[in-house]
Amino acid sequence: MKYNIKQFTIKTLCLLVLFVLVFFVNIAVQEDSATLPLYQMPDKEAVLTPKELFLETWNLVKKNYWDNELNEQNWSHWKKRYLSKIKTEEDAYVAINSMLASLNDPYSKFLSSDEFREQNNSIDSKIYGIGINIASVSGKIYVVNVIKGAPADLGGVKPGDMILKINGNDVKGDNIFQTASYIKGNLNSFVDLEILRENKRISKKIKRAEIKIKTVESEIMDKEIGYIRIVSFISSEGPVEFIDAMNKVKDTNALILDLRGNTGGLFQNAVFVANMFLDEGKIVKVIGRGGHNSSYTAEEKEYTYDKPLIVLVDGESASASEIVSAALKDNGRAMIVGTKTFGKGVVQKVYDMPNNMGMNLTIARYLTPNGNDINKKGIEPNYFVEITKDDFEKNNDSQLNFAKNMLRNEIERSKIAAKER
Repeated sequence: MKYNIKQFTIKTLCLLVLFVLVFFVNIAVQEDSATLPLYQMPDKEAVLTPKELFLETWNLVKKNYWDNELNEQNWSHWKKRYLSKIKTEEDAYVAINSMLASLNDPYSKFLSSDEFREQNNSIDSKIYGIGINIASVSGKIYVVNVIKGAPADLGGVKPGDMILKINGNDVKGDNIFQTASYIKGNLNSFVDLEILRENKRISKKIKRAEIKIKTVESEIMDKEIGYIRIVSFISSEGPVEFIDAMNKVKDTNALILDLRGNTGGLFQNAVFVANMFLDEGKIVKVIGRGGHNSSYTAEEKEYTYDKPLIVLVDGESASASEIVSAALKDNGRAMIVGTKTFGKGVVQKVYDMPNNMGMNLTIARYLTPNGNDINKKGIEPNYFVEITKDDFEKNNDSQLNFAKNMLRNEIERSKIAAKER
């Protein structure tokens, strides 16, 4: 079926924006307004003193954090402990970070102006770095992909290289999130890499640059199998890129959706992608502050890809990736291949804060269509397939090959059945 990409995208995105607005309004009004006035968002253009900045943050968390018991603590404790002691901006940072740490929630973070700008750049698909994708295998960090034309590519970094050190930091045993934090940095600054290739240690000095990439990649394999890889759900352009990718593979007999290494992004992008493969059924259930919940279900649309589908995942597939994977698995729409996912079942909202700062705050948690809470648990694949160290060194994608073989068999069975009819 041929469909108008622009018309479909605008129509579907409008529906999703409406869903998100309804959800956030419901969370805001669920409190008893007679005893607890709604929190008024701070003016992001304002310039506050360190003490005022702390108070704004304290209030925002108290009124909007998903757990209204705030990890079973008296939130007033933090105001009594720090307010009279805050003199400088550094004092405010210490107080705010200590307060947020008490929530035992690694996803609720206060962002400095530089960190907030970097995050917004990611949403606008402006990524600063060296242009590599990495994975952790048995506690070792490997380069799995190098973006063509990016600084790492021009500097001679290759897929299969094992990263030993970054700027002198030994990364053995680190996860990819920790490793990525070493690679990130200011535009035009340098990253010193020590890599292992064919038992030889090699040093590389790579200059960070703006990486112009699309977050969705696609191709056709073996003439009959479509392949779409979503690098990240963070980009506001993601839905448009995904529709473009679907147009390129919609006439194939089967599809592989690759979410490996995709650590998440925008909630609405995940709902958008899952909706493309479902005629009906729940996509995700979101539970906000005080237990209020909203369910997102598949919506009527002009096109649904209804052919055999396999989703590839790994231990770095998180958040939005898990929303898509769980929706397709629980609805029996796709087989999940790979290793258990990361296990991030909570939703954050990005708040513009005064002084050009920001905060990511957990405002809800979500359940899969079958009612499963995957936070800190992950999603088990239908078929467990692990990429070994030997696979990396031989540049052998055993998970992708497994998926292709499954789909080839499925296509062949369909052809035989068609002949017998």
